[in-house]
Amino acid sequence: MIAGVDLLHVRYPGVPAALNDLARGKVHIIFASMPASIDRIRAGEIRPLAVTTPSRSEVLPDVPTVGEFVPGYESSSWYGVGTPKGTPTAIIDTLNKEINAALSDRKVKARFAELGGTVLPGAPSKFGRLIADETQKWARVVKFAAVSPGMTSIHQFYIAWR
Repeated sequence: MIAGVDLLHVRYPGVPAALNDLARGKVHIIFASMPASIDRIRAGEIRPLAVTTPSRSEVLPDVPTVGEFVPGYESSSWYGVGTPKGTPTAIIDTLNKEINAALSDRKVKARFAELGGTVLPGAPSKFGRLIADETQKWARVVKFAAVSPGMTSIHQFYIAWR
């Protein structure tokens, strides 16, 4: 959308099938998470062109970000822990404290880094802002692409050049 590139959406049942076709040359490019693709990159089966995060990856420091040549582009996979609405603040605070402690452990950080991930400990309010910002950003993309409900899941979105 930002670059005005015309791409053809190719549906796959999952990341492994898409990576297989990329390695065989059946598709020319895919957007896959670092943990899903890092072993194939290390094995030389696929070649990373860029990372979609705002800064270069510590695991692949020589690989540029998409934002370096498409200003404003950023797309990151992220995971978080949520609780049902109405969960008492004391429980949320305890969970947050323990999760942040685990994410600060050097072994945990090293394992995430090995997989190409970055830990982002923080406050629940910061995570809430991230969710709101990401929802707003991706709503614009969904509208632009005229994606309908049930059309695809984020894990099935791979592309090939037209």
